[in-house]
Amino acid sequence: MLATLTEKRFSDPAWIFERKLDGERCLAFRTGGKVRLLSRNGKALNDHYPEIAAALASQAGPDLVVDGEIVAFSRGETDFSRLEHRMEVADPARALRTGIAVFHYLFDIVYLDRFDLTALALRDRKGLLRASVSFGGPLRYTPHRNGDGESYYGHACRSGWEGVMAKLADGPYVHARSFDWLKFKCQQGQELVIGGFTEPRNSRGGFGALLLGYYRGGDLVYAGKVGSGFDERALQDIRRQLDALETDRAAFSAGGPPRRAHWVRPDLVAEVRFSQWTPDGRLRHPVFLGLREDKRARDVVRETAP
Repeated sequence: MLATLTEKRFSDPAWIFERKLDGERCLAFRTGGKVRLLSRNGKALNDHYPEIAAALASQAGPDLVVDGEIVAFSRGETDFSRLEHRMEVADPARALRTGIAVFHYLFDIVYLDRFDLTALALRDRKGLLRASVSFGGPLRYTPHRNGDGESYYGHACRSGWEGVMAKLADGPYVHARSFDWLKFKCQQGQELVIGGFTEPRNSRGGFGALLLGYYRGGDLVYAGKVGSGFDERALQDIRRQLDALETDRAAFSAGGPPRRAHWVRPDLVAEVRFSQWTPDGRLRHPVFLGLREDKRARDVVRETAP
């Protein structure tokens, strides 16, 4: 189930409000004591996060499917750039040797002991989640606040969080984007497709900036470039991936992309934070957060509030 972005901020006893976590969405399936972790695009994650799979597998109990967000922390805040160093490692031993602790914040349960729970009210599902999983170690329960969304949103923004999730308390779980789950963002950000890059200048390595876009129908629309948020390791690692995708033909077909650049096949997806969209549809003050492997490039569209 996916949330819809909104510019509205409200308080309502019919809704619950959770912290919006900046990580990797993950469904966990426990069947006969064995656990599968899957990203939102169906990618297997067991080798990336073996401690999470082991924690769920070690618990006695019936088969279940739980939904949540895998995160890493830096100075008490979720840090997607830090998590990315685990996302890119698909070997269990190497993943653990990174020393980057990860946590699976569970917020929903959709299947339990041969029963499909998706038609139940969210508040009932959350009660079953708490009763069905022993929380501790890398498994965490996502707390929520009842009704008072506006003050919680203010607290979120003052605390430097990404935002708040508003969820209809008696709503079912649907396998689609829904207005029953809403995103209150403190700062703007979304996934964007990498369609090219510029050469570095002066002493900078790797590349100068990534050229970004989103799909509108069949067109990849140019949305601007991002040149900040990279450390030296990221510059070199991403450049190697870009070189393997380089092509003579620009993927952008709208939005007025630059005439001279290195073009690449639009396969990579970047997570970017920015201050706002300009009137001509460009990103203002973008900062690169990391690459996303859990979303297909073709599914990336411009996020707008209805």
